[in-house]
Amino acid sequence: MGFWSVANSIVSFALPPRCASCGTIVDADHRLCVECWQNLKFLTGTGCSSCNRPMGLVGAVCAPCLADPPKHDGIRAVVAYGDIARTIILKLKHGRRPGIAKSIAALAAPQLRDLEDAIFAPVPLHRWRLWSRGFNQSLLIAQHLKMPSEDALVPDLLIRTKATPMMRGLSRRERAKNVAGAFAVNPRHRAMLNRRTVCLVDDVYTSGATVNACAAILKRAGAGKVVALCWARVLEDEAAY
Repeated sequence: MGFWSVANSIVSFALPPRCASCGTIVDADHRLCVECWQNLKFLTGTGCSSCNRPMGLVGAVCAPCLADPPKHDGIRAVVAYGDIARTIILKLKHGRRPGIAKSIAALAAPQLRDLEDAIFAPVPLHRWRLWSRGFNQSLLIAQHLKMPSEDALVPDLLIRTKATPMMRGLSRRERAKNVAGAFAVNPRHRAMLNRRTVCLVDDVYTSGATVNACAAILKRAGAGKVVALCWARVLEDEAAY
């Protein structure tokens, strides 16, 4: 047995892989325990074709999207927002567990269908929030996605032009007002848009205010379509997130 094999065995014994949600020891890195896995609600392709709200129909559009069509062109969410999904993303954002981003990216892999020619861009944080947190969780997730090419990820495609208050407790209308004018396309990358599809990477889709604001700016700058890839989608209008 070589040196590195011995070293890896020692590390694995001292620091065994654990479930990203509950911390139970699991059999491999970036996996969930059986109980947490079974209690996640994975979103399939039978939701609203616009916002991924579960409907049990393929290609249908839900009533809210018919009444107020979103500016984006679809949401690809891995799971429904709930206790376990919330625990995982909060450990990433506030528990300083960057390795969880790789676990999320692995579970998001099936959502990358039909995005071979897309530009991938994380939803940006304002520099003050980036400074206080130390990282952008959306960028961490994006960096672990298996993209079709090395230059598909453009970390600074979007710029956060103003700081906005936390949106917990805000209504849908208040959320939209909160992010109005908060984003801009980086002038250095504007030319690459040219009717291409942009995949926005974010952690949680709540009311759609942030994704809509980003999509509007990107389309105004020349993007053809804007879809969003996220870890979890809030199914009810939960302003608590």
